[in-house]
Amino acid sequence: MIRAYTITSGKGGVGKTTLTVNLGISLALLNHQTYILDADIGMANMALILGMDDVPVTLHEVLAGKADIEDAIYEGPAGVKVVPSGISLQGFQQADPDKLREVMHKLVDRCEYLLIDAPSGISKEGVVPLSVADQVILVVNPELASMADALKTKILCEVMGGKVYGAILNRAGSEHTELRSQSVEDVLGVKVIDVVPEDASVRRAAAYKMPCVLKYPNTEASRAFRRIAAEICGIQYEDKGPKHKEEGFVDRLARAVFR
Repeated sequence: MIRAYTITSGKGGVGKTTLTVNLGISLALLNHQTYILDADIGMANMALILGMDDVPVTLHEVLAGKADIEDAIYEGPAGVKVVPSGISLQGFQQADPDKLREVMHKLVDRCEYLLIDAPSGISKEGVVPLSVADQVILVVNPELASMADALKTKILCEVMGGKVYGAILNRAGSEHTELRSQSVEDVLGVKVIDVVPEDASVRRAAAYKMPCVLKYPNTEASRAFRRIAAEICGIQYEDKGPKHKEEGFVDRLARAVFR
């Protein structure tokens, strides 16, 4: 059974962390024991997205030998377990990336699915997640630079002995989506697992520090996250999202700001 997925990209800013969080929660909503690990110890954002930026122990302390991994596991939305990295530069400087491998092995033994949010690009701390996970998922935007950097990451992954499960085309426009998916498959040589459309609700949800699949479950992006979770689990996707609820004043304000 494939249990550990490293989610990575060739360049930053493609929406990798947001995808990891929403996908992890979608798996948890399917009643699977799921852990999400922020292995991007230099540019950690998962804690900020989930409102966990003030937790006392993070992956930084674990990699610095100051705490056990059990101390850095927190209950997240919908029951997903979260292992955040710290946001301080001092914590990053003290963390030893060589200990990531041991941490990942300990977490895999605890859960059904482990999603590892890996650093973008090619770095020492980014190599370990590529080789340790059962499969690697590439996150790309529909632009040349993103696909070119993702191709480099794929090649590095294969050199390290890792296996690429496929790619997710994130923040895609509505026009020519099929053509873009085919282009990604041609360039990267891997299947496109799914397409997550450009959706302002993802940014609006982030303003609440709440994942989109919970805050706005009926949006196209949320449906895409749930489809990918179903794909990973090997089950048929069923759209069982709640009916549309009337927006409150704060929701309308957020929609106006983040449209």
